[in-house]
Amino acid sequence: MNALEKNQTWKVVNLPKGKSTVGCKWVFTVKYNSDGSLERYKARLVAKGFTQTYGIDYSETFAPVAKLNTVRVLLSIATNLNWPLQQLDVKNAFLNGDLKEEVYMDPPPGFSEKLRLNVCKLQKSFYGLKQSPRAWFEKFTTVVNRQGYRQSQANHTMFTRVSAKGKITVLIVYVDDIILTRDDLVEMDRLKQSLATDFEINDLGALKYFLGMEVARSKKGIVVSQRKYILDLLKETGISGCKPIDTPVE
Repeated sequence: MNALEKNQTWKVVNLPKGKSTVGCKWVFTVKYNSDGSLERYKARLVAKGFTQTYGIDYSETFAPVAKLNTVRVLLSIATNLNWPLQQLDVKNAFLNGDLKEEVYMDPPPGFSEKLRLNVCKLQKSFYGLKQSPRAWFEKFTTVVNRQGYRQSQANHTMFTRVSAKGKITVLIVYVDDIILTRDDLVEMDRLKQSLATDFEINDLGALKYFLGMEVARSKKGIVVSQRKYILDLLKETGISGCKPIDTPVE
């Protein structure tokens, strides 16, 4: 709630005549580290976007995400050129998008009395709204382009910048997870500071865990493993205790 109020996500108003509201609910999750240990508990207020009406509450919804092939190629290039790989995370990413439509939301459960039973007129995009991914990506693209980066036409989530001395900085984003690599240390630090003025950024240091992939780096190269992802799948399907067996060969 502090993050929502600090971000000026909504304005408390009386519901205008002829307008309807979108519901909302709290979603509680537990976030784990790549080794399975507890990282933190999360509480997120989410709008019930399934109650939105096309053409009234939203229009365009599409937002691109990074292709895994592009991520693997980027890891390979960074390894061969001995470039460092760094990871950033944007806190409450969807709350940064600019909402163009007029959307009203019910008061958050547990805060109805505090808001005097009025409704929330959303001023920023919100988790659960159908247009939120698109609004967030448009905002992020605008900010990065303003820093002199060019958006790739082959993969719209990859941005590159070539300095006057010919040094390259590459950024790739998957929703709110960002990978940075370069042969220009000064530019990387400058970009981090610039992004921090527009968004609340977590600098996670060297790349270790991205989209369910564990990344280990040594002088010999990079090893990518999906051990945790596979173990989670086995646990979810109830076969984590099964014994392995060789596949018969004819």
